[in-house]
Amino acid sequence: MSQPKIKRRVGKYEVGRTIGEGTFAKVKFARNSETGEPVALKILDKEKVMGSKTKIFIVLEFVTGGELFDKIVNHGRMREDEARRYFQQLINTVDYCHSRGVYHRDLKPENLLLDTYGNLKVSDFGLSALSQQVRDDGLLHTTCGTPNYVAPEVLNDRGYDGATADLWSCGVILFVLLAGYLPFDDSNLMILYKKISAAEFTCPPWISFDAMKLIARILDPNPMTMASGTYEPGMPLFASLRLAILQRITIPEILEDVWFKKDYKRPVFEEKGDTNLDDVEAVFKDSEEYHVTEKKEEQPVAMNAFELISLSKGLNLGNLFDGEQGFKRETRFTSRCPANEIINKIEEAAKPLGFDVQKKNYKMRLENMKAGRKGNLNVATEIFQVAPSLHMVEVRKAKGDTLEFHKFYKNLSTCLEDVVWKTEEDMQQNK
Repeated sequence: MSQPKIKRRVGKYEVGRTIGEGTFAKVKFARNSETGEPVALKILDKEKVMGSKTKIFIVLEFVTGGELFDKIVNHGRMREDEARRYFQQLINTVDYCHSRGVYHRDLKPENLLLDTYGNLKVSDFGLSALSQQVRDDGLLHTTCGTPNYVAPEVLNDRGYDGATADLWSCGVILFVLLAGYLPFDDSNLMILYKKISAAEFTCPPWISFDAMKLIARILDPNPMTMASGTYEPGMPLFASLRLAILQRITIPEILEDVWFKKDYKRPVFEEKGDTNLDDVEAVFKDSEEYHVTEKKEEQPVAMNAFELISLSKGLNLGNLFDGEQGFKRETRFTSRCPANEIINKIEEAAKPLGFDVQKKNYKMRLENMKAGRKGNLNVATEIFQVAPSLHMVEVRKAKGDTLEFHKFYKNLSTCLEDVVWKTEEDMQQNK
């Protein structure tokens, strides 16, 4: 009799067949023994990447629908409504990645997977870059990606913006979905690169005018350069459309595009790890609802020396668990102004930026009345007294998009130049 096969386990996961293998990793099918949920278990051999014989196990979602590439190969071009749905999901995903400082740099149908319900999933972030990799000129400089999908500015070796380069790749993908073939293709790489650099492509006649117009705005070879020229009879459609374009379209502009907006459903993001709003909300809850009478504070909460020292980057253990270094969700500055003056100045600066302001006991809640990419941005501020004539102001994102919080704080700090004595960065440099 044959012996029963022994199931290998990694933690609570039962490991099964190999479903993928690369240079540094192997992916196996696995199942959560507690819930029965199927997952993909990525196993990295640290001996190959870090000089150690131990392994790293990464549990990932098991996506069963295959690659979007296979769907195109097997069925050809898509109807516009189907292509639009995938493109909308792609833009939502790329927008989310960019808001967290992640640039994929290898977007193509082979890296777009489909789940059981036909929802699109972006995979293979092996060539992705983080915001910390941007050089002093504000650009990335590593040439990478798949030739047919790579943006022209990536090829010229003078630096490029990760967000606009990703968007070019999205434009190529949209063309492929609608046309069934690549806009730029040649067996000779030099000829291919010339076509990409000049954005030489022609849309097939079955693509609608609105879709052509959007593709032409994405596949602009000059992402940040003013276009010029005059229209001449017989000029290809993509070229004539580009004459009126100032620069490559941005994601916020795509979200307002006529073709894109049809049947569009704004994504709902579940924020994990953001600041708990309970302490902020409690300050502003109606006292009658909670049957309490709140005492009005005459001065800000005092901060002792130990609390102040703990905010140092070297001693603050919170920095060990901050997943968004470089995209922080809170910042601080000190001021020699009286606390009430600081409150009034923040209110005066926030309201013109479109924020509703609520304040109580030297705490403020600022809410952007206009929804951003992940709902309304909420910012909580609190003033602490460090010394009789010195206050520290903490400004933190309570809800919404981290990138939008950074833009808000930059605008806010500009309006508070006469209030701010030292920023958090100044304080760290003086340690």
